[in-house]
Amino acid sequence: MAEAAVAPLPIVPYLKIPESGAPYLEGIKCKACSEVFIGQGRLTAGKHVCQKCGAIEQMETVKLGNTGKLYNYTVVHRSFPGVKTPFISAIVDLDGGGSIRGNLINVEPTPEAIKFDTPVKVVYEIAPAKDKEGNSYLSYYFTPA
Repeated sequence: MAEAAVAPLPIVPYLKIPESGAPYLEGIKCKACSEVFIGQGRLTAGKHVCQKCGAIEQMETVKLGNTGKLYNYTVVHRSFPGVKTPFISAIVDLDGGGSIRGNLINVEPTPEAIKFDTPVKVVYEIAPAKDKEGNSYLSYYFTPA
């Protein structure tokens, strides 16, 4: 009897995979200053504190935008064994707030091919390798919009 297919796991805690609907990235937004952060945010004395304005317990979870602009990048030529190089590690300013790091794909990994402020979109794909337990992971990447 064949085993049931196991759904991929999110590669990072802020990548959400709902039972129905498309995957998305989740952040937190300060209700006081509207700054958006990636991940769970900062805790001080057990309370969520805005890293920009210092407001206490004013953070709410938000679905992050799926589009943005390339803010910065580096072309990586050396990495861990099994990781194909070169690749582009990018920082993207997301539309609606938040800056996030990820890999830029579908672009030649040369400085001549990469332009700052390039509009990009978030795409979700199964990561190319499994972990030692055989789990597959859903990852996010950026591609030119």
